Amino acid sequence: MQILDIPFQTTNWADIEPTEHAGESGVAYWRTQHFGSMRVRMVEYTPGYLADHWCQKGHVLLCLEGELDTELQDGRMYRLTPGVSYQVADQAEPHRSSTKTGAKLFIVD
Repeated sequence: MQILDIPFQTTNWADIEPTEHAGESGVAYWRTQHFGSMRVRMVEYTPGYLADHWCQKGHVLLCLEGELDTELQDGRMYRLTPGVSYQVADQAEPHRSSTKTGAKLFIVD
């Protein structure tokens, strides 16, 4: 990743208005900032959330709170807990998220 033309700045995520994104079940609340071509998000999934699609976008994702289950389209499953991240490239491995308990994530893509 090459980050260009972004001056030093801070983000108070509590000041960013969340947008609501319904899953197949549950809801995701995104607080989103764009810095050039980079999207940075603080995302909260409600308990019982299941994504409504297989995502093919690349991400760096860090679990801050709760537990996040990430399923790859080939059937592999990964559980992220606070302090655990995953990294995947664009178009590399379709994946989708779910959580039984709810989760708070920091995502860069």
